[in-house]
Amino acid sequence: MARKGQNAFVSLMGSFEGDKVVLMTALLLIVASILALSSSTSLLAVQEHTTRGAIMSEQIKVAIAGIVLIFLCYQVKNVKWFRAIAQLGFLLSFSLLVLLNLHLNLGFVKALYINHAYRSLLFFGHIPVHVFEFSKLFMILYISWAVDTYKKDGFGFANALSKTKWFKFMGTDLAKKAIYIYIPILLVCALVVPGSMSSAMFIGLVLAATTLVGGIQVKEFFWLLLAGVILLSGAIVVHKMLGEKDTSHIGSALDRIGRNPEKELAEAKGTADFQDVVDRVRQPISAKIAVKEGKFFGKGAGKSTQKYVVPVMFEDYMFAFIIEEYGLFGAILVMILYCSLVQRGSLIARNCNDVFSKTVVAGLVMLISGQAVLHMIVNVDLGPLTGQSLPMISHGTTSFVIFSLAFGVILSISRMARKKVARDISAEPPIIQHDEVYEGLSDLEEMENE
Repeated sequence: MARKGQNAFVSLMGSFEGDKVVLMTALLLIVASILALSSSTSLLAVQEHTTRGAIMSEQIKVAIAGIVLIFLCYQVKNVKWFRAIAQLGFLLSFSLLVLLNLHLNLGFVKALYINHAYRSLLFFGHIPVHVFEFSKLFMILYISWAVDTYKKDGFGFANALSKTKWFKFMGTDLAKKAIYIYIPILLVCALVVPGSMSSAMFIGLVLAATTLVGGIQVKEFFWLLLAGVILLSGAIVVHKMLGEKDTSHIGSALDRIGRNPEKELAEAKGTADFQDVVDRVRQPISAKIAVKEGKFFGKGAGKSTQKYVVPVMFEDYMFAFIIEEYGLFGAILVMILYCSLVQRGSLIARNCNDVFSKTVVAGLVMLISGQAVLHMIVNVDLGPLTGQSLPMISHGTTSFVIFSLAFGVILSISRMARKKVARDISAEPPIIQHDEVYEGLSDLEEMENE
């Protein structure tokens, strides 16, 4: 039976036309998520009055749904469908972010206030959507479309307006790039700042890097970064003016920068505020303990102790948990998976025959790998807490669905790129044509006669 199943798997992989390394990376990350969440959710089970078994069962259902989404996206055989969706990326992201920031409750949709910030919308009373995760994917699609359309001079509305008396400026390159590329990026980042300054910075950097891959000039890339810095500075000024009550999350983000948990504990020891300080620094210190105790091979599956201390071990500190239970060995395996995605993603992007496909693949790979690196940096205490989950492994339905879609898009485009490369190779003429052979023989005869 095992042999038969093995042959079926080999046959399936043999018929798969997309990039097999990317597919295996996605599947292995999904397996890692099931293993990690089955053990790391003890506190979550208590909070939600359920069991780890029930949470694991739910994660398996989410994993199956993610695999289905990957293969549905993979079945898309024409990039025009991704282009059509990409055009709506900014409109969808902007609309959801506006609903979130207005803190609306329209019955069928409600803004959720969780952990001192608005980040999610609840649809129809039981479908939560993490808006920032949604915006990451759809803004990368949109920026890829915008950069490609700019290069093709395909902004029909702007070109039409440029023929009128009052909107001639719309025909300039600067106006088109500002309206269709730069302003949308800055608007989305501005709307993300109230809920998460770190997410706004990360999204802005990924989108700016995506424009660079699409062919936007380097100097404009730095101008965009400067605009982002000004935007964040403005948010900090507003925070100082309004105070902690209205912009508490910005204040907590600033408070994390330069924090030294051990020093805070030492200074607070023996004071009335000691317990408050302990609660505030519990997570980063416990994560460091998890990393230290994991050593090379870890404590073993299910033997973590810090999962009982860190409230969000299964989200923000998943990498530290992996090190504690599976050691440096397990951490290296996880890092290899993300590195494999980067390597294969760059190969796929180089083989794409249009700017849109190349930019989409590069942007999505930067999103997944960049968020993974940021998560790992925080978990090993090389940076302040950002709240970025470990892609495809950390707990979170919206995040898992979004990254599954990202893998599906990459696999679909990899199949298109592979077919294009195969056609190009088969269509290439022989290295030496018959005429070239005859010309070479004639030249040789002339040399001999001389």
